[in-house]
Amino acid sequence: MKRRRVDKFRIVTFVQRRLVNPVVRALLERGVGVPGYALLETVGRRTGQARRTPVGDGLEGSTFWIVSEHGRRSAYVRNIEANPRVRVRVRGRWRSGTAHLLPDDDPRERQRLLSRRLAARINAASVRRLGTDLLTVRIDLDD
Repeated sequence: MKRRRVDKFRIVTFVQRRLVNPVVRALLERGVGVPGYALLETVGRRTGQARRTPVGDGLEGSTFWIVSEHGRRSAYVRNIEANPRVRVRVRGRWRSGTAHLLPDDDPRERQRLLSRRLAARINAASVRRLGTDLLTVRIDLDD
């Protein structure tokens, strides 16, 4: 059973890193709105360089929510653990904030609460389907 989970992680990660994320990231960086997506910028834990990753649009007031598909195995989550200061480009605007990992939060319930728009529901469904270890991340955005 564990072997199958590792294979799923590797396949999903490959498709995201090599095919989906580069296209979505390029569109978002150029200011093209991609429904249901935002761009998360973390500081690389080893390089110290900015790392940008497309994530679901989880903006709720002054809080930004993310449900990580692969939990602490996600590179951006490991970057957050090393340095919780992040930026999010959401709806065409960069916003800074501090990220917090919430291992005790129910990520499926969090997605249900955030899935009011169709694009958010589609993103949440793909995260649940493709994810191997869901983890909630809360970003408290600066004013």
